[in-house]
Amino acid sequence: PDLLPTCNGEITTMSFLQDVVDILLQYVVKSFDRSTKVIDFHYPNELLQEYNWELADQPQTLEEILLNCRTTLKYAIKTGHPRYFNQLSTGLDMVGLAADWLTSAANTNMFTYEIAPVFVLLEYVTLRKMREMVGWPGGCGDGIFSPGGAISNMYAMLIARFKMFPEVKEKGMAAIPRLVAFTSEHSHFSVKKGAAALGIGTDSVILIRCDERGKMIPSDLERRILEAKQKGFVPFLVSATAGTTVYGAFDPLIAIADICKKYKIWMHVDGAWGGGLLMSRKHKWKLNGIERANSVTWNPHKMMGVPLQCSALLVREEGLMQSCNQMHASYLFQQDKHYDLSYDTGDKALQCGRHVDVFKLWLMWRAKGTTGFEAQIDKCLELAEYLYNKIKNREGYEMVFDGKPQHTNVCFWYIPPSLRGMEDSEERTSRLMKVAPVIKARMMEYGTTMVSYQPLGDKANFFRMVISNPAATHQDIDFLIDEIERLGQDL
Repeated sequence: PDLLPTCNGEITTMSFLQDVVDILLQYVVKSFDRSTKVIDFHYPNELLQEYNWELADQPQTLEEILLNCRTTLKYAIKTGHPRYFNQLSTGLDMVGLAADWLTSAANTNMFTYEIAPVFVLLEYVTLRKMREMVGWPGGCGDGIFSPGGAISNMYAMLIARFKMFPEVKEKGMAAIPRLVAFTSEHSHFSVKKGAAALGIGTDSVILIRCDERGKMIPSDLERRILEAKQKGFVPFLVSATAGTTVYGAFDPLIAIADICKKYKIWMHVDGAWGGGLLMSRKHKWKLNGIERANSVTWNPHKMMGVPLQCSALLVREEGLMQSCNQMHASYLFQQDKHYDLSYDTGDKALQCGRHVDVFKLWLMWRAKGTTGFEAQIDKCLELAEYLYNKIKNREGYEMVFDGKPQHTNVCFWYIPPSLRGMEDSEERTSRLMKVAPVIKARMMEYGTTMVSYQPLGDKANFFRMVISNPAATHQDIDFLIDEIERLGQDL
């Protein structure tokens, strides 16, 4: 009750916020301290019982509120810690953090120039720059920041469907033929999720076979397109992946673009994970052909280390998003305003309320320049290669696929001593299945590091090590290997 806007609340407010900032700054410093835990793990029921999290009728004191802040951060996973490798989005960028604080203080909505003038212009500038990097002439086209790669991919499906059958907007799916989309068997689950949400149905997403490195096989794509057409279905979208979630594979975009052109199908590239490589002169060849796509998903909150959430959908044809999504709400998008209405971008979004996601990326880009992002990304790829070289011939390790990783994903099995002599059999596979989960559970209980694992197809659980945190070093990679061996020796 003593905080602003209460009269004479300035002093209390300043000291309260100063205390909050102190808590945050301590956390930031701790995040980069290798002697601290990545995670202070408790089981859900323990955490629920240990503290009172319930909401009450009566207010708490500001001291208690500060305690709540400390407790919350005590059990938060330090995603900026140099030894946190669990997800595709890691790291803690100081300029990005500052931008996030500023965005929260400004607390506005991305509908219109009227209420978010600077942010709307920065979105315009940043998306144009990203389209330039994709290779569209002069950065032409359109785009939007969305809540994540899954929504960006869904936008692509929505727009591709509208481009082919504009009447679907008014009349719905009943008015159009049965559509089918194509994506690789290693692609992100959001392609199917989008098909379900849009009423296209998951059965209409046809999974194309991949080679042993996880890349889509173009001849299989063409075969399945022809098969679908023979059945009377209408192929409307191919979603190629630039940087798959598990293997970090890059689909052959040029071959896929040729097929899309031949059959007049919308080509989408899901570069949520691999799009960042466009910033690197050394690595962007892996996305050759992306300039031929009709739409691209690119998540700066992954490889580029921008704080969550920051995902862009880029569309080559201008005006399409607007006609696909606009509803002309007269209380928000009045046509008789006194400025250029093309900056009122809210009507091309699916959301009404939309968070300002652009400022973090824009401010980081200003602070680093393209060359700064390039150095950061090159370093992560170099660390992945270091890990690969370190374990490819090391006793107790088996690679999931042969050859140098194309992205920072390094996929491997740790084989404990007890399994090293065994020949391949069902028993070995079922014992191997249990190894990674136990090591992971021990990592979390000790709190030393986190790395993810999963099965894939007929392959038993393996580790998927990914690096996107610029704070990680060779020593952290060495530490990870030592830790896996320490925690897995007796299995």
